[in-house]
Amino acid sequence: MRHLILAALSVCASSAAAQGQALDITLKQGSHAEAQTREQLQRLLKAYDVSRWIFTTSISIDEKSIPHSHPVLTLHARHVHDEELLLSTFVHEQLHWFVVAQQRVADTQQAVNDLQALFPGAPTRPPEGSDGEFSTYQHLLVCYLEYRADQELLGELKARQVMEFWTGDHYTWIYQTVLQHPREIGNIIAKYKLIP
Repeated sequence: MRHLILAALSVCASSAAAQGQALDITLKQGSHAEAQTREQLQRLLKAYDVSRWIFTTSISIDEKSIPHSHPVLTLHARHVHDEELLLSTFVHEQLHWFVVAQQRVADTQQAVNDLQALFPGAPTRPPEGSDGEFSTYQHLLVCYLEYRADQELLGELKARQVMEFWTGDHYTWIYQTVLQHPREIGNIIAKYKLIP
């Protein structure tokens, strides 16, 4: 019995340590909305174990910027009242760091090549696509991984609702394709071991 209790305490401690990764969250404008977004993000990171999807610990919140991953992961304050969308955006930008890591560059390129063959002629401009051909196909990887992460974090129903919201918001073709072809995209991701 004592071993079971110690094992349970060990699991809880490691989960808490993983959730407690020291994130450096700065505010670009110093506004109230940015401060609220930081507080909301900190609450979410305590409520959900996202340690599996953290690849950079430097975070900026800038209400005047579109979320992006590099050079510093930047979130906006748009989803200050929608926890699922903020969490999904955070994970999305973290996953960009995952797919472009030096040890995965060749695998990411091969996966993009396979996606180009599978889905030729994808849109390469917003709102349907991303900014250029490579970025659009790379976003198929990132958005698929975002969907899988959301399923684990939020459950299937909430994850689907988030993805459906994105299909009418931005990267509309990309998110629609992820929802319509998860098996095909998932097979490519598995083939190149692009799984956090």
